[in-house]
Amino acid sequence: MKLLLDTHIWLWGLREPNRLGSRTLSNLRDSANEIWLSPISTWEALLLHSKGKIQLKVDLAEWLAESTEGTREAPLTHEIALVAQQLPLHQDPADRFLVATAKVLDLTLVTADERLLGLGNIKTLANR
Repeated sequence: MKLLLDTHIWLWGLREPNRLGSRTLSNLRDSANEIWLSPISTWEALLLHSKGKIQLKVDLAEWLAESTEGTREAPLTHEIALVAQQLPLHQDPADRFLVATAKVLDLTLVTADERLLGLGNIKTLANR
């Protein structure tokens, strides 16, 4: 399975793994699965850091290299931008880009966000 991590799932895995459900942990640890991250999640994490909501390493480049090790970087394409704009979804830009990325690249979005679960033709995996 190709799993795209929602930003909070990625950060929980790094900082608070006890917040991840057993099924989520099992899927993340399964070597047959590919773990994907969007640059949008990096952007969100850096914004949270700049606002003082989370603390990252002082050397952000080092933090980024360590925290994305073993993951695949999802591209941010023109098609994804178009799909993000066309989604019948709330206006959070990060959520729109993540859902569009999952849709365009045929990835399963791993999330605890109830607003993103069961969006029809977008595959999701609830944090359980």
